[in-house]
Amino acid sequence: MNFEVSPEERRVLLKTARESVESYLERREPNWPPAPAALAVPRGAFVTLTSGGRLRGCIGRLTPSGPLVETVRSMARAAAFEDPRFAPLGREEWPGVHIEISVLGPLERLSSVEDVVIGVHGLYIVQGFRAGVLLPQVAIEWGWDRDEFLVQVCRKAGLPSGAWKDPTAELYRFEAAVFGE
Repeated sequence: MNFEVSPEERRVLLKTARESVESYLERREPNWPPAPAALAVPRGAFVTLTSGGRLRGCIGRLTPSGPLVETVRSMARAAAFEDPRFAPLGREEWPGVHIEISVLGPLERLSSVEDVVIGVHGLYIVQGFRAGVLLPQVAIEWGWDRDEFLVQVCRKAGLPSGAWKDPTAELYRFEAAVFGE
């Protein structure tokens, strides 16, 4: 991986994500923790929320649109309240929610699927107006091999399971620093 997230930066990002959701639930101004300078660097990131070991929300940005700390703030809130797969998070549910953050490295266009390493790389596919992304940890969590990971990213995009073989499809890999509470 061509970047690292220090233990202190991880702590600040997790605290920031929790404060983003909590302040919204409590209808108050956020009290952001001081952020190290490294968190001002633009990076893509996803915030994943789980409750009772089950997915409760996951929203992110593949490419940087601003400082990492700000991306985590907005993606945490979006995962809690805007993931269309779930009802908005309620106050009573919040104390049992676990936060995981994936800080993304740059997208790399794949010339060969042999360059995908399970547990190291996430996948992003684009074909026409459809796109899908799966984070590196998803393949491990579900016990997928490379072929199944490729099939599943196609399905996530709403594409046929073999769309990754189509020359009109663009397939990318990326690495991520993944950490949670």
